[in-house]
Amino acid sequence: MYYSLYGQLLNKQRLYNGFRKVWKAKGAAGIDGQSLSDFARDLSKHLEQLLSELKTRQYRPQPVRRVEIPKDGGGVRLLGIPTVRDRVVQQTLNDLLSPIFEEQFHPSSYGYRPHRSCHDAINKATLFIRRYGLQHVVDMDLSKCFDTLDHEHIVQSIRQRVTDGSVLELIKQFLKSGVMADGHWQPTETGSPQGGVISPLIANIYLDAFDQEMRQRGHRIVRYADDILIFCRSRAGAENALRQATKILENELKLTVNPTKSHIAHSDDGVKFLSVEIGSRYTRIQARKLTGFMAKLKQQTRRNGGKPLCQVIKALNPLLRGFSHYFGIANAHRDFKRIAAWLRRRLRSIQLKLWKEPSRLHRRLKQLGYKPPFRYIRMASWRNARSPLASYAMPNRWFQELGLVNLEDVRTGYVFSPQAE
Repeated sequence: MYYSLYGQLLNKQRLYNGFRKVWKAKGAAGIDGQSLSDFARDLSKHLEQLLSELKTRQYRPQPVRRVEIPKDGGGVRLLGIPTVRDRVVQQTLNDLLSPIFEEQFHPSSYGYRPHRSCHDAINKATLFIRRYGLQHVVDMDLSKCFDTLDHEHIVQSIRQRVTDGSVLELIKQFLKSGVMADGHWQPTETGSPQGGVISPLIANIYLDAFDQEMRQRGHRIVRYADDILIFCRSRAGAENALRQATKILENELKLTVNPTKSHIAHSDDGVKFLSVEIGSRYTRIQARKLTGFMAKLKQQTRRNGGKPLCQVIKALNPLLRGFSHYFGIANAHRDFKRIAAWLRRRLRSIQLKLWKEPSRLHRRLKQLGYKPPFRYIRMASWRNARSPLASYAMPNRWFQELGLVNLEDVRTGYVFSPQAE
């Protein structure tokens, strides 16, 4: 049990460390319009002001700024953006509380925890399916989880390990600070704004009660934030687990299970989790993620862009690195090879259009040692970007020399830990 924590918050160096993490995370301004750069411009003064307000108990968090983010499947996700000064205090408080609760969290909880990642969660799910034979999987979807967390239950959950009244009061203030939407203040009776620095920790503390209850009942779970999988040996066992989990989440934690999206899947058909699809023998990239990624690449490689090829490649590489780093965990070699070939064809198409005249293509071929005569082709034709002449003039190794990240070189597949709890 932790009694005296508020005093540790009253430290300028701790506030500075909190600001450094907020700065690294970037983010937009809150309702006061103050950006991170504005705050940093007079950093010492702002931190002294925060420290003084915290010491005299005059600190009051401002309402969060409401932002709507479109979801992939339609609808919007509501985010709440706190002011920079409030994010600094939340980050500092988060740094104090996180080690206290980390030691008690369920080992199969992975979201927003230090030294844990989506890859770890996917590996654990794969372990349960393939090594332990738990192929009937309950996939649970919570409706607006962050927005429906019960404030009283949040405080009770934190009070189980932290009894410092000043810290609890500060958390209540964050929860009750309200939302500014369309210039009007709205009270927040439930929820912790998704976008707040401390909200992920609050959600993990809140949902740990579910994790531990399922553990006591002997269920194997993997949870990443509000994405929940429960692993069972039989269909009947999965149906029972779904009933038990729904009862805990809705009756005890006052959350809402989405009945249309929550379902029981079998690994032979694939279990969708964190943008991949885990099967009994494979892990593949979800089709919608492949489609979305190729749409981004297509946007970056429009033939009427007019940019030199080296600039196009420079803009593509961060996308390719990020995609390959995340989805390299899947058995995606064929997908990566297909995307790489398609992308090179688009780049050849761009270069042909930049050359404009067939004579420039022919000059390139002569430089590479090919002997004329060469056929004249339409330089703006998508079909001709796949022609032998285009491939001879721009072989695969040429794109590597230009620095293009080659997805075909990425090792795919994963290694999972033999431990499971």
